[in-house]
Amino acid sequence: MKYLDEYRDQRLAAALVDEIRRTVTRPWTLMEVCGGQTHSIVKYGLDELLPAAVELVHGPGCPVCVTPLEMIDRAHAIARRPGVMFCSFGDMLRVPGSNGDLFQIKAEGGDVRIVYSPLDSLKLARAHPDKQVVFFGIGFETTAPANAMSVWQARAQGLANFSLLVSHVLVPPAMTAILDSPSNRVRGFLGPGHVCAVMGWSEYEPLAADHRVPIVITGFEPIDLLEGILMTVRQLEQGRATVENQYVRAVTRDGNLEARKMIGRVFEVCDRAWRGIGVIPQSGYRLRDEFRAYDAERVFDVAGVQSQEPAICISGQILQGHKKPHDCPAFGAQCTPLTPLGATMVSAEGACAAYYNYRGAGLLAH
Repeated sequence: MKYLDEYRDQRLAAALVDEIRRTVTRPWTLMEVCGGQTHSIVKYGLDELLPAAVELVHGPGCPVCVTPLEMIDRAHAIARRPGVMFCSFGDMLRVPGSNGDLFQIKAEGGDVRIVYSPLDSLKLARAHPDKQVVFFGIGFETTAPANAMSVWQARAQGLANFSLLVSHVLVPPAMTAILDSPSNRVRGFLGPGHVCAVMGWSEYEPLAADHRVPIVITGFEPIDLLEGILMTVRQLEQGRATVENQYVRAVTRDGNLEARKMIGRVFEVCDRAWRGIGVIPQSGYRLRDEFRAYDAERVFDVAGVQSQEPAICISGQILQGHKKPHDCPAFGAQCTPLTPLGATMVSAEGACAAYYNYRGAGLLAH
């Protein structure tokens, strides 16, 4: 634990908080983009250590949370088909659709499998030629290379019984949508470290320049996050708006070039719906036409499935930084991690789930 403990050192954390307090002279609202960052901030109470002038709001950076309800329902419709082996990471099995979740479908006899890589699904397709094997490919740019590789290899191996249900979304267009909103309060961003490990940070530079907003690519441990906050506040106080990299041990400006090439070979940019937010133009990936034979939406003709979010849920406002979880009338009552109504409660990295798990008692009394 040596190298982990140094990023959780209480003395370093206290020193960073003191420096933030000395630096800030006016109110600033910052957004951490990634759900993993939100989880750490709430778990360790970092937002409660900050001076009152620095407010953290929580962004749309949880991949499970922003997967649209209609995409969940499309996945369930496919998983219920005879002869289908439906594969997913474990965190998607308990995400409710309009009628139950993948665990329920499995209990009813559906062939639902947990895998640890999309490449595991290829092994299943080779081992079960009588089955149509489908992998549920969700997430940000972080998981796109492996999902692209699975399709690339499926074509190279001539696997006709494998397909990918694609629900990939991209971070920069979501940040742009937040900044362009008339009700935007965000003045600086803690950028997503894992996404930038793949994509680098060059695509954030026009965003910072055009909107005059600092973006600091930040890691996930308490010291990472506090240092990222300090770097962002310094920029704001000095009137600067550039991209800086706090997460130097994992992120470079150009990212992983081979991974980016694989993404470009298999995927192309398209409009995508975000759960709780709606359609953001040019904010996702879809398979290129040359790989349409591996597109599960086309193979199973489920693109027309539409769904309706519960009216009481305000997760869209939470994902855009307009509201906090305790502002929702359903929080902790109708909506809990076991009975989630909206995007930000369906995953442990969602803001509502993090608040419920680490601050539930206090917020329920709010």
